[in-house]
Amino acid sequence: MANARVPSLRNRDNTGQSTNPQLKVEVRRSARRRRTVSAYRDGDTLVVLIPASMSRAEEKHWVAEMERKLQRTETKRASPARESDAALLARCAQLSARYLDRQALPASVRWVPPMRTRWASCTPVDRTIRVSDRLQNVPAWVLDYVLVHELAHLRVTAHNAEFWELVRRYPKTERAIGYLEGLSAAAGWGISELDDD
Repeated sequence: MANARVPSLRNRDNTGQSTNPQLKVEVRRSARRRRTVSAYRDGDTLVVLIPASMSRAEEKHWVAEMERKLQRTETKRASPARESDAALLARCAQLSARYLDRQALPASVRWVPPMRTRWASCTPVDRTIRVSDRLQNVPAWVLDYVLVHELAHLRVTAHNAEFWELVRRYPKTERAIGYLEGLSAAAGWGISELDDD
């Protein structure tokens, strides 16, 4: 969540507007909030929390400012692997070396259109991994978890104890699972886990 103290807006340009027309904006005013403005993203909606006493011009300014702050934060957290299939494959090689003793190397990894019930899938027979493009804007550590999960399927196909022992070598496993569950619930996608083919 991005936070900011509310400074004076004298001599400031108050014409800030959302730079992303696809982004919905929801402004929530609070009488208890006195000096701070905060914001977070809920799916495709930017939720901006402001003091109830704030003017419309100040609101407009802070919506634009908080959108810029969140965009900068999300860009810093995003994985370079989101750029292309080749970048995904390169990231898999790095993760395999770090967490799976270089014993889980896929033949191909590619972004695919959103899957209805999965974040990603793996076909161990031909060593291919497919990753839902819904994950292109998640934090890098979440995408890394998904990739480690699918790489582990190249060594162990079932979701058994041996499989989870491999996956949990990635230190942010539980945190990433929680993030994905929250993302799915907030968006109403009904995705509950990662599966193999």
